[in-house]
Amino acid sequence: MKNYPILLSTLALTLFYISCDTKKTSSIQNVTATIETPYKGLKTPDKVAELFPANFHSSRDRELKGSFSPDMKEFSFTTSHYSPFLPSVIVFKKEENKYNSWKKYDFHAMDSGDDNILYAKTKYIERTDTGWSKIKNLGSMIEKDNWGIMRLTASAKGTYVFDDYKNNDVIRISTIKNGKREEPKLLDKNINTGKWTAHPFIAADESFLMWDSEREEGYGGSDIYISFKQKNGSWGTAINLGNKVNTAIDENTARLTKDKKYLCFWRAIEKQKEDGTTYWISSKHWVDFIQLKKELMKLDNSNQ
Repeated sequence: MKNYPILLSTLALTLFYISCDTKKTSSIQNVTATIETPYKGLKTPDKVAELFPANFHSSRDRELKGSFSPDMKEFSFTTSHYSPFLPSVIVFKKEENKYNSWKKYDFHAMDSGDDNILYAKTKYIERTDTGWSKIKNLGSMIEKDNWGIMRLTASAKGTYVFDDYKNNDVIRISTIKNGKREEPKLLDKNINTGKWTAHPFIAADESFLMWDSEREEGYGGSDIYISFKQKNGSWGTAINLGNKVNTAIDENTARLTKDKKYLCFWRAIEKQKEDGTTYWISSKHWVDFIQLKKELMKLDNSNQ
């Protein structure tokens, strides 16, 4: 298992503008805002992956999507303060006619587009009539002591795809059939091949699956691969994303921005200290996924 920062999902266009200081939050302004683009002020990438600016803020103020609970006692929103694809959830509670008390959740929406359920590995919270629920688990079918899940993603159909570092770095899938969740099963060898196979990402419509793995035919370290869903429902040949994304060092933890225009991922290199111990230096990168996907689909011979 390689320990990397986990790249999380992006944020939809915002419905509310909130001005708040992270240290001294005092009020909420219920003002509707028009956001032209979550990338305003940022040069977007082309066909070759580029470094995402470390000091970029998506706007001078935070771009948010918020809503009140039916009883008006709670206001919650998602924010992507430092990046258009790194949201978190903050909930304000009404006390003495003011929304002063607040709490940050380290749970995040999946790429299914459903912001009412937020996941963190095998845990989740969901929006209720009175606010966010207590932390729940996904059940014994998913949460097992002998499984090591670093990343779980969900499609719009409710399919779960997740990794397992405790069992030779494999990826499993659990689908919904006749309204019931199926037992997770290992994906085929075209996906579960190589070393460090991890960090899956399933498209909302299940048209493709991405993950990272170190393979003999790769560029050196872990590379990002994609497999397209075939007409018969199976997963096609694993396709390396190529040298516009992958390099001799490690690329991992791919996902798309909310608008599906850009692929975001981590690029990591292992360093060694004087005492012999090692550590990782990671940086965020992104690339135009619309152009990249067109090129990758031409390489998919599985459906032919």
